[in-house]
Amino acid sequence: MKRPTGRMFRTALAVAALWACPAIGARAQVAGGADVILGEWLTADGKARVLIYRCEKLYCGKIVWLKEPLKEGKEAVDDKNPDENLRTQPVVGLVIVRDFEFDGEDEWTGGKVYDPESGDTYSGKMTLLEDGTLKLRGYILIPLFGRSEVWTR
Repeated sequence: MKRPTGRMFRTALAVAALWACPAIGARAQVAGGADVILGEWLTADGKARVLIYRCEKLYCGKIVWLKEPLKEGKEAVDDKNPDENLRTQPVVGLVIVRDFEFDGEDEWTGGKVYDPESGDTYSGKMTLLEDGTLKLRGYILIPLFGRSEVWTR
């Protein structure tokens, strides 16, 4: 087999570079899309809307709407919070997703997820799925030991 000449080699190199550019551009677009999760999300059970927002360079989320904002005729409060001093704070406005960092692809990791129904806090991971939904996984120790739910816009 003949070794490519200088001209053939340059042509092949140019074609390879053109072929690779869309892939590089797509990767850069995903990386630049860290803020795509910003906005309101309806929880899987439809009981709450969570506003995902920037908190410094990280991502956090707070409850901005409850399907049932009253409990026994009074404003729903965080009565399961392990800190007794926080049990009277309203659930609307409560930060339940905090300190997530965009990993450069389609995941936000390293954060914590608080469940006001149980008062438990978990490590968390969020993944933006192809259909535009947000998969939130809360876990203890490793993601294998956890639970996922999918939020919609």
